[in-house]
Amino acid sequence: MPVTPLHMGPGLAVKAVAGRHFSLMVFGFSQVAIDIEPLVRIVRGDAILHGFTHTYLGATLIALVSVAVGRPVCQYLLRYWNPDPSSPFLNWLPAPRVIPWPAAFTGAFVGTYSHVFLDSIMHSDMRPLAPLLEGNALLSVITIDMLHLVCVLSGVLGILLMFAVFHVRRRIRRST
Repeated sequence: MPVTPLHMGPGLAVKAVAGRHFSLMVFGFSQVAIDIEPLVRIVRGDAILHGFTHTYLGATLIALVSVAVGRPVCQYLLRYWNPDPSSPFLNWLPAPRVIPWPAAFTGAFVGTYSHVFLDSIMHSDMRPLAPLLEGNALLSVITIDMLHLVCVLSGVLGILLMFAVFHVRRRIRRST
């Protein structure tokens, strides 16, 4: 299934660690962008779903497009993200109105490269190092169930870490 939300789990973990140096929105944009090819191939009924965009060379191009197109699109959406100031839940998700270029690049490249890496483990039609190598050494290195579990747990861990950082920063601000 293209555009799986499971890819967002590792992105949440990276966001928790990298903070403002990583755009989770551009990461998400790159996840959707890279899966346009498999979606088109599903609609056409192709036997091979993961082609050029699911190689590291293709992922590099998709990342560059995600920075150029995704950054302004995500910034536009962020203009409408106004968490309710009285909501203790939403206030721990602050979002800057402007996505710094380095954060956009980090989000896009981590997004596309992690996507190729994760899909290489579970899809037999992947050739991540094409055109240099035609094989896929990562195929079935772990079970699909384990891969999904790792993605979900990394997302949960990322959310918990972001929530903890918010509370620590809030206590520091209140004490000063």
